[in-house]
Amino acid sequence: MNAAAKAQAGHPPCMAYLRAGWTSFDRLDPARGGVASTAPACGVREATAAANAAARAFAGWAATAPSERRRILMRAADMVTRHAGAIGQAMRAEIGATGDWIAHNLTVATAHLEEAASHVTQIDGRVSQDLTSFALREPAGVCLAIAPWNAPFVLGIRSVATALACGNSVVFKASELCPATHLLVGQVLADAGLPEGVLNIVTHAPDDAARVVETLIAHPAVRRINFTGSTRVGRMVAETAARHLKRCLLELGGKAPFVVLEDADLEAAAQAAAIGAFLNQGQVCMSTDRIVVMDSVAEPFARLLAAEARKYLAGDPASGEWALGPVISSTVARRLSDLLSDATQRGGQVLAGGRITGTFMDATVVDHVRPGMAIYAEECFGPIATICRASSQDDAIAIANDTDYGLSAAVFSRDIDRALGVARQIETGICHINAPTVHDRPDMPFGGVKASGYGRFGGPSTLDEFTELRWITIPAGQ
Repeated sequence: MNAAAKAQAGHPPCMAYLRAGWTSFDRLDPARGGVASTAPACGVREATAAANAAARAFAGWAATAPSERRRILMRAADMVTRHAGAIGQAMRAEIGATGDWIAHNLTVATAHLEEAASHVTQIDGRVSQDLTSFALREPAGVCLAIAPWNAPFVLGIRSVATALACGNSVVFKASELCPATHLLVGQVLADAGLPEGVLNIVTHAPDDAARVVETLIAHPAVRRINFTGSTRVGRMVAETAARHLKRCLLELGGKAPFVVLEDADLEAAAQAAAIGAFLNQGQVCMSTDRIVVMDSVAEPFARLLAAEARKYLAGDPASGEWALGPVISSTVARRLSDLLSDATQRGGQVLAGGRITGTFMDATVVDHVRPGMAIYAEECFGPIATICRASSQDDAIAIANDTDYGLSAAVFSRDIDRALGVARQIETGICHINAPTVHDRPDMPFGGVKASGYGRFGGPSTLDEFTELRWITIPAGQ
């Protein structure tokens, strides 16, 4: 029995209309080409049924004692470990995840559940001094969660955990590229005791994605939407939500700049840049996409980074022998090949990697990247690190900001005050000093600016995304 079938058999209430006879679709293994998983191909009717189920369950869940909501979420955190084998198997088969990436998903997903559980007792308001007015936070209603394939378990958990903690019911639209992994999100929460109908998972064939999403956004019970994915699709989600006057939390694409000043520890910077650029084959929204290096240290840094990149070779993740697995599809591999060809034709120099075989691509470093190259402006979302050279600190900041995106960034310098000053001038929602651009802490506000979206997951700020703040008055003397 595959992971998707186990999820369905283990707790049907997560998706009550799933039963024998529904049309299904297959997800293919990007590394080996066989069937990775089989899942129900839901359409408009099933999406509507999921939203209706969430609407029916909302009042009961919203009225559930905070201590009980916290208990379920903490138990779900424990359940992640119990289901670790199935989650890892599904991730490896569906997206070609390596062991390190699976471990990261499990660890951070557990932390997200624990952080969401802590929010249950932080949902408060404010009382006026004369006790005649007060503000309070209440659950928003049915929340639509749309999570991506690249970090499927952790981002699936993140998309639903705080919404549930705040007393909302949820419809979770799974990615067609990792349906088995996303169904296991439901399995974990169901086994933790989440009541029937509170979480409803919709899987669908690739061709039905647009219709399913539009149906769910338009459903009158759906009040909040969170979407993590590409900027292109995020714009469509936001436009559809705007027509229905529904609020969105959007965490979209990125092209994270990594600024190396002349006083940086170059070896540490090269190691951090490699981690940020090549983790999960560079298929992370925070991936180090543009390394901006001061001219005076560009040559030694480039040599160090190329040496680090040669440690990241790609192969079948099932063997456990390779640092990188496959990119998500052959279409993506061809796009990455085209980006490399364009860059080299325009003066870029490949210092390491560049080899692509099917869906496997070794870590690649391209130096002397400049405006006019497609790779300068486009999000790579693959194992490619580009180096742009800067003549001064101001030039480095300008290059870092010369992008439509603004999610994550990093600055390397031995002078922390100087690095902080640069960090505050970089137009991103997140910036790390002397650390990789890829980092996740569920207690911190996570999100971007510009074309990387708006709103924040994580920390106390996330409560505003999943609750309604209301003002209530009482006449004086009553």
